Amino acid sequence: MTVTVGTGHRPTVSFELMPPRNPDAAPKFWETARRLVAVRPDFVSVTYGAAGNDRTTARTVVGRLLRDTPVLPIAHLTCVGASEEDVTDVIGDFLDEGVRSFLALRGDPPKDQPDWQPAADGVGSSIELVDLLRRVEAERCAASASTALRGAARPLTIAVATFPEGNRDAGTTREQEVARLLQKQQAGADFAITQLFYEAAAYTGFVEQARDAGVTIPILAGILPMTEPRRLRRVEELMGVPAPRTIVAELEAAADDDAARHALGVRRSVELAQEVLDAGAPGIHVYTFNKHEAALDLLEGVHLGGGSTAPDLASGPWVIGRTTPAPDTAEGLRR
Repeated sequence: MTVTVGTGHRPTVSFELMPPRNPDAAPKFWETARRLVAVRPDFVSVTYGAAGNDRTTARTVVGRLLRDTPVLPIAHLTCVGASEEDVTDVIGDFLDEGVRSFLALRGDPPKDQPDWQPAADGVGSSIELVDLLRRVEAERCAASASTALRGAARPLTIAVATFPEGNRDAGTTREQEVARLLQKQQAGADFAITQLFYEAAAYTGFVEQARDAGVTIPILAGILPMTEPRRLRRVEELMGVPAPRTIVAELEAAADDDAARHALGVRRSVELAQEVLDAGAPGIHVYTFNKHEAALDLLEGVHLGGGSTAPDLASGPWVIGRTTPAPDTAEGLRR
């Protein structure tokens, strides 16, 4: 299956899921997955920790989504701190699992090593990772006519991340991110997903600059539902994307009323999503943090389905999560 972003008249809808950190979290995770799958998103991306820290768990989740649901899973793939041989092995494992769609990310370097540099035999960037994915696929197809035929029927699709306001951790500006996105496109990327942003102008301005620079691939708008001030502050610490102080203050003022806080955050998120959709965004990619309520209410607000009372799949033809994935960690969208 190939991902086609933004075709027809209906914007695309997708979600990010993070594999559960431990067995106790698995039932809640799969309940969230069931409710998100129930609204038939165009795809669901599954995170993958730096240096393969949750390789087994990510493969378990992606494999189950492939087998038990009608929704396309996109496997995150990071390369930081790993040799080319190790990354090639991971790519092979995912391809053997039947995965045909990847989100190619560099990943985060070790926080306690400020002078860290990629190993000489490592894959140093997401641009190199895109190229490696294409090379591995080509070599597999060249070695087997049946693999080549399957590849022709289900072409490999590669998404990449992009940062509309620059990437604090990488020290890049918007202009540098535009240049990097063009390089990712030239390496073989099919579409891009933006890191989260809180002002529509951040997205629209970035897209305009990217188009002027020669970027032609679709650029999907990444949206974080703004319902929890604690999460907004944490995201700012981790990713360097500051949440609007007025919104944080409004949410904190409603801290004693969960329903009011939720409604306020969803309303602000809907306004942002609707503005970028009206400006021509091909779709929205929702960072769920493994919580379905705000994600589904956001979709309902922009008239793309959803609603936190969306039907569960437990009684339907797709029942996922019958067994517990292995414990480990997961990370969100990174370069």
